[in-house]
Amino acid sequence: MKKRKKGFASVLATTLSLSVLSSLAFADQPSPSPSDSSTSLNIKPPEFFVPNGQNKKNFYVDKTQLNSLSHLEGYETTKLFKGIHNGAGYWIEAPKNWNGKLVLYAHGYRGTGSALTVTAPSVRKELLERGYAWAASSYSTNGYDVESGVKDTHDLNGLFRKLVGNPKRTYILGHSMGGHVTGVYAEQYGDVDGALPMCGVLGDSELFDFFTDYGLVAQALDGKTKEQQRFVADDNYFVNYVPHLREILGNGLTKDPITGSIVFKSLTDKGVLLEKVTENLSGGDRPLFKIAYERMFDDFLLQRMPTNPAYGEATGNVINNTDSVYQLDNDPELSPEEVALNESVLRISNDPNGRHNNGLAAIPKVNGDLKVPTVTLHTLGDLYVPFSMEQIYAKRVAEKNKEDLLVSRAIRGIGHCEFTNQEQINAFDDLVNWAENGEKPAGDNILDPKVVADINFGSKFTSVRRPYDLTPWDVK
Repeated sequence: MKKRKKGFASVLATTLSLSVLSSLAFADQPSPSPSDSSTSLNIKPPEFFVPNGQNKKNFYVDKTQLNSLSHLEGYETTKLFKGIHNGAGYWIEAPKNWNGKLVLYAHGYRGTGSALTVTAPSVRKELLERGYAWAASSYSTNGYDVESGVKDTHDLNGLFRKLVGNPKRTYILGHSMGGHVTGVYAEQYGDVDGALPMCGVLGDSELFDFFTDYGLVAQALDGKTKEQQRFVADDNYFVNYVPHLREILGNGLTKDPITGSIVFKSLTDKGVLLEKVTENLSGGDRPLFKIAYERMFDDFLLQRMPTNPAYGEATGNVINNTDSVYQLDNDPELSPEEVALNESVLRISNDPNGRHNNGLAAIPKVNGDLKVPTVTLHTLGDLYVPFSMEQIYAKRVAEKNKEDLLVSRAIRGIGHCEFTNQEQINAFDDLVNWAENGEKPAGDNILDPKVVADINFGSKFTSVRRPYDLTPWDVK
């Protein structure tokens, strides 16, 4: 995961800052490199930054999809509500034997298309079995608009009370970007009793730093100087330069027979170095990382280099890799080779108006200031939203002295949000018991590198062994 190291400022290279008004570069710390110099990017603000957020007039609720909600077999007596509220589509379902409790569901990233769609929680059947009502919003925008996700879900919480009644307990759960929505919602509002963010972007803008780190380190390993490294990618970068990186890092591409993903054929020496850097940035030495990287994500991450440093939502650049440390082994001390690598990578600082530490900015920070019991789930091999997101979140929670309200659980999987329904409902049941009876459930120590590196790590809460997991651990 991303690490901050005392004294590392001396090896930071050029720091690049994007501004809405201008693009300026500066070296924020002395660098030992004699070739260090300021770098400018000629980026015109209108191309990237939306001063007042998205234009919601560009979005519409897909009414065909909205009206597709129907009863599950065996639950034909539930009450279904579907409609449009404040520009967002919604689904609500309340069983005949409603237990008086509501589950709010926050969906993940939908891309940037205009059509807004609603998704039911993956554990819909399990919730109905237990007597819970649930409600889900399409949000009034697409894109990585966490702010709208939080506000629209909060609006839906109020609408539920008008359509169904006042719940005696309310919980919120979400996947991926919806995990980000869940984390922010639980911190911002006092109307939920517990939160379950799963595979969540709980490190908020740090995710985009991770994508940028990968692309910049790949370029540095290719011998590109800081002045030559591309931060904001364009069509030329992806069409002409990425194929070259695939050759020098992975001897070209192939289709993996296990995952079906397009991946590097075989790692070159430079590819092995990039793999090790990625392991340390994404959560450290842990089970299933190598399988995940080489069989699913190595080429995928090359395609995540940002084309929009505001990600279509913020009012300035959100990327900041000035505190990223690129390591080639598990020793926290930097070797001469690691020092040289760190000095060779372009450094970028976010605009002051790109990141917001408080409130509901377009890409709001999850501060870790927990107010209700929170259980998180994350697969160990996920590199789309890496395991390090959980570690960043846990550290922030510890800084707020709120560890008593957090339980983190690792799942032995490599896919993004690759959970079984059993793993999810187990976590939910434990969350409810904690919130209502005060019994804090067990979790994993995700901040101890030795614990995380153990060959059996993540087995405690994994309900089914994945076919690619050949470690001889016993499913509980």
